[in-house]
Amino acid sequence: MTEKTKRLSEQELCPDKLLAGQEEAFARDIKRLQAKQSDFMAVNCPACGHGNSSPIFSKFGFQYLQCPACQTIYMSPRPSPEVMASYYANSENYRYWAEHIFPASEEARREKINRPWLRRILEICEKHGVARNHLLEIGPGFGTFSALVNSENAFRLVTAVEPTPEMAKACRERGVNVVEKSVEEIGKELPPADVVVAFEVVEHLFEPKNFFSIAARLLAPGGTLVISCPNGLGFDIATLGAHSLAVDAEHVNLFNPTSIRRLGESCGLMCLEVSTPGRLDAEFVRAAALAGRVDLSSQPFLRRVLLEEWEAIGWSFQQFLAAHNFSAHMWAIFKNPS
Repeated sequence: MTEKTKRLSEQELCPDKLLAGQEEAFARDIKRLQAKQSDFMAVNCPACGHGNSSPIFSKFGFQYLQCPACQTIYMSPRPSPEVMASYYANSENYRYWAEHIFPASEEARREKINRPWLRRILEICEKHGVARNHLLEIGPGFGTFSALVNSENAFRLVTAVEPTPEMAKACRERGVNVVEKSVEEIGKELPPADVVVAFEVVEHLFEPKNFFSIAARLLAPGGTLVISCPNGLGFDIATLGAHSLAVDAEHVNLFNPTSIRRLGESCGLMCLEVSTPGRLDAEFVRAAALAGRVDLSSQPFLRRVLLEEWEAIGWSFQQFLAAHNFSAHMWAIFKNPS
């Protein structure tokens, strides 16, 4: 079994004993965001610009639409850039993650998520002839990945761009060179990056097309941009809809393999590959079924796989989802062709 196919449990990433505190902090954040709805802004599809999307579901009182042209799911109206910036700067949820959940799960995240990520990045560099002088991570969170890249001497220089104060502080504590700004504020103070990575970032952005354009500017000629984000057409989201953990007030963009390719290419990048290497879809849907949030009584196949014979075939089913681009966790790799 390779690292890419090792089984992973949500319990390893967010221990049950810490969930109550996290949920309480998140609920307080949501209330503050709901109080700002008068400052929300209606938008067209963030992937293709189509302006005639239809409602698909709502959550926390926020509306999600689905684009008829590219199937992207997105929040509209959504928090303005100013509201989003204030939300992240004052988030109790992010502070709780930085102080409690990330420290408790750091080893598991480093070994079961970040180390496989790094090995994949190095494979991409070798496959596509990308230099390993400068890696730039946008939205590093706790800084575990950038710290691992440093410790492995995988790149000569590692820089993280992180605007959230608690997360930037956590990165510095791990010896990571941090620029405490939003990516939109980055000028010419950084050398061109051979690799730009953004893990679980683009789903949060008010204007993701602007992000892709900035990432293209930050890349050295021939450099690569590596994105991970939810796949809005993946099994977890397709089955659970608004009950999916990937659908929350912060995830205003839920792209899919076709639409993220289209978005990156519209910004002058060349898409090298899109894949869905997720390892938790089946577990998430199983947990929702056990908790009564989704009814599988009319779906005998899913009931068999996720409930009756879970230990025997559940992981094989997850691997099938990942192999055929059906997982709700997606990777997209782009190249700066200039």
